[in-house]
Amino acid sequence: MLGPADVRELADRLGIRPTKTLGQNFVIDANTVRRIVRAAGLAADDVVVEVGPGLGSLTLALLPEVRRVVAVEIDPALAAELPATAAARVPGAAGRLEVVHADAMKITALPGEAPTALVANLPYNVAVPVVLHLLATLPSLRSALVMVQAEVADRMVAAPGSKIYGVPSVKLAWYGDARRAGPVGRAVFWPAPNVDSGLVAFTRHEPPRTSATRARVFAVIDAAFAQRRKTLRAALAGWAGSAADAERALRAADVDPRARGEALDVAAFARIAEYGPGGDEPPIPPAPASAGATVPEEAAPRHEAEDDGEGAFADGADGEAPTGAGRGGGPGGGGRRGGL
Repeated sequence: MLGPADVRELADRLGIRPTKTLGQNFVIDANTVRRIVRAAGLAADDVVVEVGPGLGSLTLALLPEVRRVVAVEIDPALAAELPATAAARVPGAAGRLEVVHADAMKITALPGEAPTALVANLPYNVAVPVVLHLLATLPSLRSALVMVQAEVADRMVAAPGSKIYGVPSVKLAWYGDARRAGPVGRAVFWPAPNVDSGLVAFTRHEPPRTSATRARVFAVIDAAFAQRRKTLRAALAGWAGSAADAERALRAADVDPRARGEALDVAAFARIAEYGPGGDEPPIPPAPASAGATVPEEAAPRHEAEDDGEGAFADGADGEAPTGAGRGGGPGGGGRRGGL
């Protein structure tokens, strides 16, 4: 694993000068890296996709524990250096590494075996888009463990009724269950950021049983939170065509038109989508507890985002989103060259 001196030596050799202004923060604490790997709950046969491996601290800890690691790195210098770092530090497991030089927000597939887990240290402004994009693009992903800014972590795991519950919370719930997996302090980074970080663990499950596609459900979610202080009757008027049409869809879905988006879970949004534009379809009967459900995974509309005055969160699932998603994430923000 890479210690503080190793990280600084590698950064110096590659000409990387991390600054807080650019959000360049490297993890220099080996215990934190081990903790991330433990929290990910990986098995020996897992195929892990790591976004933004940076200098390779997390990569080195992952390689001995799993069958394969696919590291997606946008920075050409970091992508070129990572195989050599693995060969020097974990020679017995270096052959399990494959580096993909690409922007994680633009990948549509990965080489080799289908990945089963996502483990990454993600920057604030691309964390939600990257996670949603990969869950939509790589259906084989069964679990995830990501490190993000603490505020983003709270939003990702928020439950209905919470003031911070919004687009990231609902869309992530479409794919599975997210939970906080612990805090991460500032002192484990070089340089130390001005914000705290947190771990978010995720387990995939089937989407809600519905006749609506993901694209239609996500369109309802976007509309509901675009004006989150309005009632759903008013907030969904543009989506439905009029306030009266919105009320009709809401009542058909057994949702109070006077409610606000923050009160609804993802299943309620799916019911609303069934009766909106292109809908009016009878809902699919509930499946037995042992039966699986498959929902068409259409491409989600572009530019899906939430902006409630506390920051914007692009969807990124098959749509446009901030670039630089393979540059080694971290609490300092996007556009960074280094990560773990």
